Parts: sequence; C-alpha cells; structure tokens
Amino acid sequence: MRSDVTHFLCRIDGPVATVALDRPERKNPLSFDSYAELRDWFRDLQYDDSVRAVIFAPNGGNFSSGGDVHDIIGPLTRMNMKQLLAFTRMTGDLVRAMIGCAKPVIAAVDGVCAGAGAIIAMASDLRIATPEAKTAFLFNRVGLAGCDMGACAILPRLIGQGRAAELLYFGRAMSAQEGLDWGFFNRVVDQPALIETAQEMAQRIADGPAFANSMTKTMLAQEWSMSLDQALEAEAQAQAICMQGQDFKRAYEAFVAKQRPVFQGD
Repeated sequence: MRSDVTHFLCRIDGPVATVALDRPERKNPLSFDSYAELRDWFRDLQYDDSVRAVIFAPNGGNFSSGGDVHDIIGPLTRMNMKQLLAFTRMTGDLVRAMIGCAKPVIAAVDGVCAGAGAIIAMASDLRIATPEAKTAFLFNRVGLAGCDMGACAILPRLIGQGRAAELLYFGRAMSAQEGLDWGFFNRVVDQPALIETAQEMAQRIADGPAFANSMTKTMLAQEWSMSLDQALEAEAQAQAICMQGQDFKRAYEAFVAKQRPVFQGD
C-alpha cells in the first residue's frame, strides 16, 4: 500500500496503516487535493491484503476542521452547478471508498472534529475520543443542508433519528460524553492514551481473521437496504464462504489443541 502520499500523512507499520491530515496550524482542514487523494488511497486499499486495519488519527491536537474556508468554500461560491455537483459527488466518493475499502477503520478523535472531519469519523467503523473532542456537523451554520456526504443516512443509524436531527438542524458541537452516551463513540480516553488505544484496537483487528473481518464490514454496509429475509440469506452465503477459508480450520485446530489460533487472512 502506498505511503508516499502528498496531501496527508500516512505511516504503515506491518498490517496497520495510520493516516492523518497534515495542516495542524489550521486544525487540519481538507482541500480539494486531500479529498481526492484520500478517496484514491482508500479505493486502492481494497486490493491490498498487507494492510488489515486503518487508524485515522488527529494531528496537533485536532482531528479536522472540515473543508478549508479559503481553499474550498470560497472557490465553491464561484462555481456553476456542474462544477458543484462534481465536487459533492467527489466528497461522497470518499465515504464510499472508506466503507468499501474492506478494512476496518478506527477514528481517533481529538479536539476539533467538524464538517467533513465529522463525516470521516462517522464513516469509520469504530470511533474513540478524548474528553476534549468536539464533533460538529455544522453544515447548517454555513448555509447548507445537513444532508452532506451521507450524514442523513448514516448518522441516524449511529445515534438515532432525533439526536441526529438536533445536530444537523442546529450545527452544534456534540461533546465527547454525549458521543459516548449516544453510541457515536465506542470509548473516551485521556488524550495521552488516545493513539495507544487506537493502536491496540487496530492490532487486535489485524491479528484476527482478515477475510472474515472484511466480510463483516461488507455485510454491515450492504444490509442497510435489505429486508430481514434478504439479510438472513446474504449472511448465510457470506458465512458459508468464510467456512471454506483456512482461518476457520486454523481456529478449530487451535481449539482442539488448546492453543490460541494464529490467523493468516485466508
């Protein structure tokens, strides 16, 4: 997997990749270039078996302030409809790429997590935060609808329709404690422990059955639009596929031998 990116930070340590936006002096806003490069990086990740988990980390005490006011918001006000639609489709493609990358993504949120930054956290599979984290879907505050990059589809599934409506209509910040109580965050940890906790979670995922984990991620996304009967059949097929894998046999043989299984991802 490529770590020689230009518009964000990327470090790969064995099976765990850590990415972060790299404009800490401005609370890590996104630019047109970083949007596109992140989208392409997550798309490519789907075809790389060497990476098994991803951490999306903060930088300089903040996760991301969202779209850059000068580099994105200003130019958008001067675009025509065709150009605007190309941009909004591109940002949505980043969410598609994150969900479709077949690797669990852990968002480690600290400080400001706003706009598109909040969307990136929302599109991740697991989210942890520091008490200082402030997450805001603030599109309403800049004159836009809350339905940005899948927010109206995904956020209610995470925290409920009423709570999502409150955040999207008012654009107010959700505290870390609210996020934990509402189910947005899986854990809240002190700032010094944030990255260590994310790394422990990522390593635990990486040590697990990689193909089975990718199947879990796929089904979590696909079953949103299925009836119960469709979901049961889809899961039956998915699990039967996993049962043909060597990791399933390894787990059985390790259990019989009273040992811990060592998964190899096949």
